[in-house]
This record gives sequence, structure tokens and C-alpha cells, in this order.
Amino acid sequence: MACITKVLSSMTTDPAEKVTHFFNTYPQRTFSKGELLMRPQEPLPGVFWVAEGRVNEYDVTPSGNEVVINVFKPGAFFPMSNVLNDVLNMYFFEAATDVKTHIAPSTAAVQFLQENPDITLDLLRRVYRGTDGLLRRMAHLMGGDAKHRLVFEIVNTGYRFGELQEDGSLHLAFSESELGRLSGLTRETVSRTLKTLKAAGLLKVTRRGISVTNMQRLEALLGDAV
Repeated sequence: MACITKVLSSMTTDPAEKVTHFFNTYPQRTFSKGELLMRPQEPLPGVFWVAEGRVNEYDVTPSGNEVVINVFKPGAFFPMSNVLNDVLNMYFFEAATDVKTHIAPSTAAVQFLQENPDITLDLLRRVYRGTDGLLRRMAHLMGGDAKHRLVFEIVNTGYRFGELQEDGSLHLAFSESELGRLSGLTRETVSRTLKTLKAAGLLKVTRRGISVTNMQRLEALLGDAV
């Protein structure tokens, strides 16, 4: 494996391309929307790299509600915390859409990081960005009302997954139930709050998802409401 990773390293200097080359040397596996990639306490099958689609990492509360704690998009690989710390996974990983992945052996993934410090540094940057987002989410969950909790999730999701449209709006291919799982709110509360935001001219709700018409105005609603 050492010779393979060294060859890959010499092929390109772009971290994303190096990661793509590495994982493409391992078998592809596809998952249908709603299918579980991993369950808590199960042995790790390896390190997943997302080629297409979205993967939700979620937990189940004592009351039985599913709360999404992270969403992985193409280019992401997981669960590195478990691999690096040699601990069991405690979360569910579910295909939020149809997903294509490549799965590398855990030992090979660790060796790849050791031999490519630029990849490790890039991973560390992304971990810190994700941690900052989780801390902000925690602040809004603890101190914000339903409206501000939902607005935060829409803004955060928009910056991570939004697709800019020709009319300048930002399209989010997320359903009301997905936003509920992200914000910890019921679907009824999400629907009611979206109607309020729609009436204010901040977004549109369609069968394809949500279109944010003015991200700056929407983000301004957050203010200091934490």
C-alpha cells in the first residue's frame, strides 16, 4: 500500500484530487435513499468516501426522535474519528439521497493520511469548520426559539449545499422533514415557520425543496438571538 499512496501523491498536488485518486482504487458501493450505511456498535467496514449524493449522520433521542448531527457531501470521508481513535461508532449513517461511495480499509486510510500531510491538514481545517458550525448550532438550540433555530439551519445548509440559480436565488434540495431532523423541530413547526418566512418574501417552498430569495436578509434575522 505504501507504494500505491506514494504514486498517487506524485500524480497531483491538489488535495481533493489526491483523495479522489486514492479512494477510486477501492470498490464502489451504492446505497438507495433511506438505506443505512452503518449502525451504532457495528464493526467498521472501513472508511467511506462519498462520490455522489448526501449521507446523514444521526442519533435517536430517548423520546425516539431522529436528530441529524452532520451531513456529508461528495468529497467527504468518514468516520475518521472512530478510525483514528480506535473506538466504536455510536451513530447511524443513512443515505439522504441515492449515494455512491468507495470504501477503503481503515489501515490504508490512516496510512494515506500519514504519508500525505497536506491531506491531513485539509481534513483538520474541515473538522474545525464543522466544529464551529456545531457550536453555533448548539447555541441556537439552547437559546433560540423555533424560528431562529430553523433559520440557522437553512442558512447553514444553504452555504454548504445551496445551488445558485439564474435568478440569484439559492436552491436547497432539502425537505421539511429533513430540516426538522436538523433543527430538532417537528414537521408541523417547520411547516408553520416556513410559511412565515415565505410570507416575508425570504424564501419559496416547492416540491424540489426550498429556494432562498435573499440570503443576506435571512441571515440578518439571526442577529444575536442565541
